Amino acid sequence: MGDHKEQPLRVGAAVRRRRRALQLTLAVVAERSGLSVPFLSQVENDRARPSRSSLERVADALRTTAVELLAAADPACSVDVVRAEVTEPGPGPRTRALVRGHHQMHASEFTGDHEAGREFQYRNDQLMYVADGAVEIEAEGRAYRLGRGDTLYLTGGVRHRWRATVPDTRVVVVAVAEHVEAVQNRSRR
Repeated sequence: MGDHKEQPLRVGAAVRRRRRALQLTLAVVAERSGLSVPFLSQVENDRARPSRSSLERVADALRTTAVELLAAADPACSVDVVRAEVTEPGPGPRTRALVRGHHQMHASEFTGDHEAGREFQYRNDQLMYVADGAVEIEAEGRAYRLGRGDTLYLTGGVRHRWRATVPDTRVVVVAVAEHVEAVQNRSRR
């Protein structure tokens, strides 16, 4: 159960990551591969599965191989259990990933103190949930104190820093993945 090796692969995210790393548009990849933009879009969004031949054409257009794209592919599982780590409490902060692989969401659990002087600014949205203890968060010049069960939502681009104010504080941070670009809502005229 939850073993990625047993699951079929979704190659779309690997294709998108490679294309963006090369700073190519779908139109350029379509031209290089001889495939259509709508088909490539469906592949990237895992709405279509490319044949071996199509995958090789996409790989050539992205200056890689089909084998490398498959190696970077995400498992197509809908359920994955990440078990709690059994660790002895000790000095220093600890971080634990709550989601494995490259997905449209990142989630991490931070336990202990946090480097209060470090400022963060992410391109995409983020949610902070205090599971235990308390934190102080400074965001855009305002200070917020959060206790157990409180959440703070930050839209993409908001500068912030935070620190635990109680020993053994646990904070869960959930964010839209960096490889997924969130689009800001624009008002219609």
